[in-house]
This record gives sequence, C-alpha cells and structure tokens, in this order.
Amino acid sequence: MLTGSGGTFSITGDYSCTPNTQVYVYALGGNPGGGVNNQAGLIAVLGNCPSSGNFLTATPFVTVNEVSTVAAAYAFAGFATDATHVSSSGTALAQIGIQNAFANTANLADLPSGTALATTPPPSSNGTPPQTEINTLGNVLASCVNSNSTSGGGPSAACTTLFSAALSGGTAGSAPSDTATAAINIAHNPSANIAALYALPTGQAPFGPTLMAVPNDFTVGIQYTGGGLTDPHYLAIDGFGDAWMVNNNSTVTELSSLGAPFANSPYTAGGLNGAQAIAIDLSGDAWIANYTSNTVTELSSSGSAMTGSPFATGTKGPQGVAVDGLGYIWVTGTKTPYSVTRLSSSGVVQSGFPFTTGLTNPRSVAIDNGENAWVTSNAALTEVSVAGVQVGLQLTGNGLATVDFDAIDNSGNVWLANGNTANSSVSEFTNLGAAATGSPFTAGGVSTPVALAIDGGGNVWIANNGTASVSELSNTGAAISPANGYAPPGVNGPVGIALDGSGNIWIADPNELQVTELIGAATPVVTPLAAGVKNNSLGARP
Repeated sequence: MLTGSGGTFSITGDYSCTPNTQVYVYALGGNPGGGVNNQAGLIAVLGNCPSSGNFLTATPFVTVNEVSTVAAAYAFAGFATDATHVSSSGTALAQIGIQNAFANTANLADLPSGTALATTPPPSSNGTPPQTEINTLGNVLASCVNSNSTSGGGPSAACTTLFSAALSGGTAGSAPSDTATAAINIAHNPSANIAALYALPTGQAPFGPTLMAVPNDFTVGIQYTGGGLTDPHYLAIDGFGDAWMVNNNSTVTELSSLGAPFANSPYTAGGLNGAQAIAIDLSGDAWIANYTSNTVTELSSSGSAMTGSPFATGTKGPQGVAVDGLGYIWVTGTKTPYSVTRLSSSGVVQSGFPFTTGLTNPRSVAIDNGENAWVTSNAALTEVSVAGVQVGLQLTGNGLATVDFDAIDNSGNVWLANGNTANSSVSEFTNLGAAATGSPFTAGGVSTPVALAIDGGGNVWIANNGTASVSELSNTGAAISPANGYAPPGVNGPVGIALDGSGNIWIADPNELQVTELIGAATPVVTPLAAGVKNNSLGARP
C-alpha cells in the first residue's frame, strides 16, 4: 500500500491475521523528501495477533520509523535472517520464545510514537533500556533512509557505506539490500565495524539523546531491578522464559520474560538458608541449594514451598545443583567430605550416593544427554553415572584451575570456566574426555570467568567477573566477541549467566544489585536445561 504525502497510512479492514501468530509491519521504498529511496526498509512489531484476527482495537496507531526498526531487529534477531524471513520451528517452546521476543520490543520503543524508551512500560516498569544507544542506531539507519537512490535505482553513497559495514557475517558475508535487514545484521554482529557505523550520521540527526562517543559494541541491554533483587548470583530460565535468580540473602527473585517481578517475589519459603545455585525441573519447579543448612529447597512455579521442602541432601555445604532428564536432582557438597548426591523428585537420596571419590571442593554439576553428571573439582572434572559410579578416569590438565562452573553442549562436550585469576581461561573436553583442539581458550575478552552457558547455535557465553564484561566463543573456541569482550552498560562484575528461548542473555550483577538482559544477542535455546537433557537438545534451538 502507499502512504499519504506526509507518510501516514490507514488500514481499516483489508487485512487479517491468524490469532496467536506474531505480526510486524514492513515498509519498503518511498520518497524520504528529495526523491525515491528503494533501500529504505523500516519495520515495527505489532505482536501477537488478537483473537479477533486484526489489530484495529488493540493497536489503533503505529509509527514505523528507524527507532521502531532497531527495537524490532534486536528483539526478534534470534528468529530472523533478513527483513522478510522471521520464523521459528513451530514447536511449543519455539512459539513461546518468539512470542516473548516480539513482546520485548515494547520494552525498547513506544509503538504509537516510535520513540526510544528511558524506562520500560508496565508491567515491567523496573527496567532501564539503552535509550541513547537505540537513538544512535536509529540515526545510523536514518543516514541511509533519508537519502535518495541513484539514478539507476541503486543505493546512495550513505546506503552503500551502511550496507558494507553491516554484512550478514559482520566482517564477511552478504550485504543487505535495505535498512531493516542492515539493522538485523547489526544485532547479529554487535561488535563489527562499530566506528564506521557510529560515524554514519551527519548533520541534523533525527533522534536524540544519543551516545556521545564510539561505544565498545552495539549489544543492547536492559537493566532490571525490583522483585527483591539483592546481591543476585546464580540464574536459571524456565520453559516460559521467566528468569529465576538466587540472592545471597537467602531469597529467590523471579522475573517474567519481560522483566516484570512476579507477585510475592522475592520468595522466602521452603527452608531457604544460605541459598546458592538454582535449577528448574521439568514441571517448572525451582530447586535451590542451601549451603548453610545442607538442604535443597523446592519451590513451585509461583514461588510457594512444595510439600516436604527443604530436603536433606546427605552432603555438606551444597553449592551446585542440576536437574536431569528423568527429574532427579543432583547437588554438590563443598565441605568435607566433598561429594555429589542425587535425589528423587520427592527429595529422597538415591542408592549409591553421596559419591565422594576424588572430589575436591566440587562447585558445579552439569548433566549430559546420557543422564551422567559432570562434576567439577578445584582442578579436575569427574563423570558420575546415575548409579553413583565414576565413569572413566578423572580429567585433569587442559588449563583446569579453580573451576567455578561447567556446561555441556549439543555434542556432549564439556565447557568449564576457570575462575582462577592467574589462569583465567575457558577449557573444553570432548565427550570422550580428551582436551579439545585449542583448549584452553583465552581470546574474546575472557577474564576471570565465573559462569558460562551454551546457546542454540552452540556458541559459549561467559560472564567475566574480572573485567565486567561478557565473552562469546564459537563451538570451536574461536572468539566472536571483541578483544575486551562485550561491555554493555550496567554490567559490573557479573557472576551468573543464563540464556532463554528468545535469544536473550540474562546476567546477574551483585555489584549493581540488578540483572541485565542482552536483547536478541544469542541463538534461542531449549529451556529449562532439564528439557534439553530429556530431549537430547542441549545447546539446540527450541
């Protein structure tokens, strides 16, 4: 359809949408004021199609501009290859993930006015989006949008510069043909060609306020407070995309996929006492390791204590917790005798446990697709079967030193964060127990890594406590993040990291008493981790 001379348009009844599908507006071409620009592509998210099959009542007004394009591109980046190809696999988890992703657009920009937000709107009024960064990116796109195509219909000089700096692979790959796809490419490659992109706006830029200097990267993060966040450490994501965080004051905070605190959060029930790690089971219940009382707490999805909680673990100083694909709970004990135990979903310690052989200060435990547990020690890694028997030899070397956390990818390889300041690396073992080629890894800004997570594309995301940054490595250990990592505003000494089914990265930051959500930076992944174990889909798309 064509707009009026002032750029306005009206859709009254000549369209419909399928209820509960995700809808966005895509505008291509037009005259920005001095001539036709065939490369001007703009998008705006409408969101979940109402039961009526149209948005006439739910969304009477919408502005499609550069800011709405940036917000949409980042929010659904995990599901987009370009401006006209945005989709999911169609599984139940994928549909939840893409719906949450579309909804998150409203936390970045106001749909009726097309302006970047300084505070997230209700129900998540406790978030601070990066308004100046979104305006800056809007001006980057506007440098092309507000130019004219060449006489042959090709890109203007401004568009050519933008497209060459926004390749599909960042520094390689195909060039976009319109500004909406350029925005999606920038979201996919937030550390590529930053200076060139920042320099694009000239003259009177349409959006403000803006960044005053070239940023480290163009990751887009929202900082959330509220919900009882006090000294947040470990995180877990449930099947609905909600984020659970353990606070060091023995409480648990739950935020919705939009960052809104749940009713009654923070939770204090169920015998929480020295709460440490947290994991979500297949029913959506949260299990929390209680260091002080040697127990685990089970909370329902609404934060109420489950019958029998807390449960004795048979370990001392519980610090790590994981749920396997059969619904059993694994807990590490960091006080002598060092151990790992396995409990049923009703809190009963299983035969053959606790397991103690060769363990020293086991902080973390991760479950592979075969239901075996990989337990970290100070400088070693032990694989334990469901029967409480060691599998193979204990693994050492390969850079292991003061291991803080481990995670398992879709190939069954184990990744470990070596939080020792002197070592400061990430190690990888194959599923056969051999050191992976190139391991340990130190590039991409890895610095005192204390937690890591695997996304649906097999990439590894690392919380760097030493440099207040986040690193991203490929599944071969190659650096994707820049030499000093991604440095989103508000991240200051991260200690926990988790990924959701929308491609967002949640980072716990006790120094700032908040959690940061990096929007659309990762590939969506199956959540919770227990579902990935059960369905052989760890580190895979939903």
